[in-house]
Parts: sequence; C-alpha cells; structure tokens
Amino acid sequence: MKIDYIDPPGSVPAQGLYTSVGHVAGDQYRFVAGQLSVNAAGDIVGAGDFNAQFDQVFGNLKGVIEGLGGTMASVVKFTTFTTSRDYIQPFMDKRAAHFPEWYPSGIFPPNTLLIVQGLVKPEFILEVEAVVAI
Repeated sequence: MKIDYIDPPGSVPAQGLYTSVGHVAGDQYRFVAGQLSVNAAGDIVGAGDFNAQFDQVFGNLKGVIEGLGGTMASVVKFTTFTTSRDYIQPFMDKRAAHFPEWYPSGIFPPNTLLIVQGLVKPEFILEVEAVVAI
C-alpha cells in the first residue's frame, strides 16, 4: 500500500511536523489535518476570538479541499476540537449560518465535537479536521 502526503494549493504553513493531507493510493478518501486559525503568511488570526477563528479555520479547510479538487460537499466527516464548553453554542451558531450554503440539501456530514484542555499553541481555541472523498 502506498501512502502519499501532500500540501495542496490553499494550504497554510504547518504549525508543526505534519502535512496537510494523507492519501492512500487507489483510495478516493483524503485525510485532512486539523486546520487552525493561521493565515497564508503563517500568522495566528483572532487570538481569543472564536468567530474570527471559526472563519479562518473553515476558510483554511475549504482552501485545502478546493486545492484537492473538491468542495465542502466532499466532506465525509469532521472532527472538531475546541478548548471550552463556552464555545459550543457559538460553534453551533456559526455552523447554522454557513452549512446551508455548503450543504443545500440540508444533509450534513457527521461531526465529532471534543472539548480539549488545549491545542498546539495557547492562542488557538478551535481546530477542525476532515475526511474528504475526492
């Protein structure tokens, strides 16, 4: 089995030793690394601001998926990490604002939401990874 690791167009600089996407040769699935609130220059966006981080994280995720030739509708599953229960309602509100555009059928991909003690840097409060079918 051959595994390829790629940083497609739309990827932002990694915040550690990882690649944006893993792909098993011959398989239609792509495993997208957790996206953080980092811009194209590698700068942290929206430290302490959940809404700004949501927009950047999902913008990064969308950029990676489009770089693979897909759309948000290509997502098979999300895994979401946040650092406080206080962010659950804002997360649900932001999803409710964006998901109808990305999933006009009204059928949404599965999501696992985890509350964690912290992410790779203390400024980050949200990280989202995805499995994508391309």
